[in-house]
Amino acid sequence: MNKVPPAQLLAEVEDVLRTMPPAHTFGNDTPEQFAWLGRASAVVCAWDPIKATVLFDSYVTKMNSRMAKDVDAGARAVLTMLHQVRHDVRMRSLGPLSVSVGTGAVFDYFDELRKVIEAAKLDLLFVDPYLDAEFVSRYLSHVSSGVSVRLLARERLPALVPAVELLRRQSSLEIEVRSAPAFHDRYVFVDRTACYQSGASFKDGAKKAPTTLTQIVDAFSAVLSTYEDLWNKGTPQP
Repeated sequence: MNKVPPAQLLAEVEDVLRTMPPAHTFGNDTPEQFAWLGRASAVVCAWDPIKATVLFDSYVTKMNSRMAKDVDAGARAVLTMLHQVRHDVRMRSLGPLSVSVGTGAVFDYFDELRKVIEAAKLDLLFVDPYLDAEFVSRYLSHVSSGVSVRLLARERLPALVPAVELLRRQSSLEIEVRSAPAFHDRYVFVDRTACYQSGASFKDGAKKAPTTLTQIVDAFSAVLSTYEDLWNKGTPQP
């Protein structure tokens, strides 16, 4: 088998993630799902034939089960491995995502964060004390169908909560808001498999000062654990 060049493999896995069917459709015997699973299996096989045969194929089998619990577990395992492929290939070829955005380059910042948001297929956790209505209108329209959105905020809840409630009424998005004290950093966690830190509040990226959007790699597990714990202890908002 000819080895797929890293740049091509990265483009393929990113497109597979982008075109993943909504999570609630898994377990349905549709031509579209079979076609997507076949493509996903080919991508994983090109990355690591052993893992494709030993692990990925078993995840696909579970995902096609008639039991809802198995379907959910299989789908999460499939998605986790696809993210693993993406991050592994990216780190070996391009390195972790790290974007520096100059003052005033607000579209560049928006576009990079939009790509991160659109990669999520199961869960998004935003951590930012200054989330507000502007953030909701600018970014949450780019969340894929079936993705659960969690917003950990604090300072501007009177503006954030009503905007979230209106979006809930108009769309099928599942959005939960919680507040917590004593946090200052800004992160977005994608499917519990990736984490990106923003140098500025998400709504203000590059407006008045240069900023960065940086993937957290080495400390990912510790950062995820810290903010999942903060979320679990947070105060639910109506």
